[in-house]
Amino acid sequence: MVSVKKRRLTSFIVLGLLLVMTGLIGGCGNEEAAPPDDQNQNSEKLSGSITVAGSTSVQPFSEVLAEEFTKIHPDVKIDVQGGGSSQGIQAATEGAADIGSSSRELKPEEKSGLVESTIAMDGIAIIVHPSNQAGEITVEKLKDVYLGKINNWKDLGGSDAPITVVCREAGSGTRDAFEELVMNKESISDQVIIQNSTGAVKTTVAGDEKAIGFVSLAAMDQTVKALKIDGVEATADNVKSGSYKISRPFIYMTKGQPEGLAKAFIDYVLSDEGQAIMQEEGAISVK
Repeated sequence: MVSVKKRRLTSFIVLGLLLVMTGLIGGCGNEEAAPPDDQNQNSEKLSGSITVAGSTSVQPFSEVLAEEFTKIHPDVKIDVQGGGSSQGIQAATEGAADIGSSSRELKPEEKSGLVESTIAMDGIAIIVHPSNQAGEITVEKLKDVYLGKINNWKDLGGSDAPITVVCREAGSGTRDAFEELVMNKESISDQVIIQNSTGAVKTTVAGDEKAIGFVSLAAMDQTVKALKIDGVEATADNVKSGSYKISRPFIYMTKGQPEGLAKAFIDYVLSDEGQAIMQEEGAISVK
């Protein structure tokens, strides 16, 4: 028979082992429950730089969005460049820009290898000098103006004066969208005045009582007046409803699926906060 002394000794040994095991288990539990250290927290912070390049219509929005994004992530730098939609598509395709921007739909031959994200919608406003008597125009007559078939304001409800026709340069997303939505595959007259940015078109029209041009609806201000198109005003609500026909998307694109900072920035632009900024700046939310 085992003596009482031996049984007590065995009991003490077993109890000691149990206490040690309990302490180890408790220690493991405490490690799992402990908050991540500073190193882990810092590893989640965004840093680095990306380039966004392309449409001059999208550029002002990208600049504001980049500014707000870098306030949240101060170790990030976003270089925003213009150049036009075609250059933005090319830059994204070649990897020269992390994100390309376009203010028109991509052509089938341009889509290869690119992943698109529509970040907003925009109308194309047909603008004149605020003093111009004309208040509206039909799509058909607008096309004739840019074909050179209509060249006097008296044919459009204005005064007897020649029309100064202002247009964007070839490769501009705004021009490409205008040609698709208005010109119906007919070529714009070579007699138009070419400007290489939305701002330049607006400035030209604002300084010439006889001028007509087209700009992003988001660029509208008191220096110019927008004509109604087929009786419909150029407003965000009318673009959303589809009643204003001259409208187009604002698009970001990446070479393959967006990753890293490019993905984080696009996600931010498509977030509620990003879309609110787009609306505040004059674009039309996609949400």
